Amino acid sequence: MTALTQATSTAAAKSPRRSDRSRSHADGMAVASFVLGLLGTLVLNLVLGPCALILGGLALARGTTRRGRALLGLALGAADLLVLALLVTLDGTVSWHIGG
Repeated sequence: MTALTQATSTAAAKSPRRSDRSRSHADGMAVASFVLGLLGTLVLNLVLGPCALILGGLALARGTTRRGRALLGLALGAADLLVLALLVTLDGTVSWHIGG
């Protein structure tokens, strides 16, 4: 084997591991996006909504295998910001309260 052939086969052997690791991180981002979006509908929607949007977008851009969770994270993150906008316009507050 020549040095060029060895370098090419070594690079090809390392490439799938890097791809698997990147995809694993993207899967984690998709799950985190979903969880943060879900929590954001209840508390801290000002912070958790944008985090869910960013993580969901990054997960989709990096080719996650959990595409449904990333899309749900995006939808819930947008819903968090919509709830925040409704609270601010109707109540003039950024927090939930029960009762009158």
